[in-house]
Amino acid sequence: MEPVNPWKSYGIHILLFLVSLVTTTLAGAEWTYSKYIIMKGYTWQDFTAGFAFSIPFLTFLTTHEFGHYFMARYYRVKTSLPYYLPFWMGFIPAPSIGSFGAVIRIKERIESRKLYFDIGIAGPIAGFVAGLLILFYGFTNLPPADFIFEIHPEYLQYGMDYEAHAYGMERDEEGLAVVLGGSLLFDFFKEYVADPSRLPSDYEIMHYPWLLAGFLALLFTALNLLPVGQLDGGHIIYGLLGPKWHGILSPAFLMILVFYSGLGLITPEYLNGVVQFKPDMWWQAPLYFWFLTIVLSRVFPAPQSRLMWALAIFAGQIVLLMLFKGIEGYSGWLVYAFLLGRILGVHHPKPIDNQPLDSKRKLLGWLAIVIFILCFSPAPLEVVVLGN
Repeated sequence: MEPVNPWKSYGIHILLFLVSLVTTTLAGAEWTYSKYIIMKGYTWQDFTAGFAFSIPFLTFLTTHEFGHYFMARYYRVKTSLPYYLPFWMGFIPAPSIGSFGAVIRIKERIESRKLYFDIGIAGPIAGFVAGLLILFYGFTNLPPADFIFEIHPEYLQYGMDYEAHAYGMERDEEGLAVVLGGSLLFDFFKEYVADPSRLPSDYEIMHYPWLLAGFLALLFTALNLLPVGQLDGGHIIYGLLGPKWHGILSPAFLMILVFYSGLGLITPEYLNGVVQFKPDMWWQAPLYFWFLTIVLSRVFPAPQSRLMWALAIFAGQIVLLMLFKGIEGYSGWLVYAFLLGRILGVHHPKPIDNQPLDSKRKLLGWLAIVIFILCFSPAPLEVVVLGN
């Protein structure tokens, strides 16, 4: 029998990591200096500037995935090394972060509730610690305030009062701006850790690569800790509360996410005291309702149940919009809701050993829920209309 060359099996992991390093470095230069490789005059220095984003961001991803990996190996569960998932849109050009994250593949059945919990929670805890360190470094090592003039030389004419002219009341033309939505923990660092004299405008934070990497570390941690299906948060809830409560909470959280995400997509109007839809809503509403049935298809396999719950979500959103005019969710979460509901699913496999967790693990599970609350951003990336 021919001996197995371990480097052959490692090759795909190394290749995906190297491609991800390139794509996240390109993305870092795009976010920091708005430099795209397809632009005329793009230099090697423009590319290497992106390392200030790619290195901390990939450090977080690697720490998270190896948290899972080493815990699985500790229990002698066969698992793959991390598969990095590069994704880049700079050739359009359009902004991206250069990656969809990373995953490991468990190669055998996990036999106990405890193992699901331990392997599931190891990644988010390890990644959260890495994210905290990235944020702390980023907020305690901010460049001087005039660093913003390297990115926006046109702000020099306004001095440090640039925000009023570029984004505020002094702006004399319409435009769009991208703003990071923040989270409880990210806002804490802004308020209590950063030097106020160096802290940039909220409109400019995405140009600071360590802050962007730290924000994404918190966001990815929260995404993984959502208590749905076989996400890390789903494993934690299953271990913490058992199959009965997981079966209730997992679909419930998905529907809450869908309900919040779709708020404002279909907005009724009052005309002469009668609720009416705008003309284009007569085709948008059926399309959105059809989308809801697709998202819920694996939650409620029976067509009647699926239609009933899709109608309940749709009607509930309309009623809420009638009661509170102008309320909006974050439609970007609909993509994640589709991924969870239609592709990944909300159910959890049943292990052979379903013994409850000990008190130490339960405490760690509740800590993970607190981490989720601290890291979650209701609207991670907002597009703001500027000017008149």
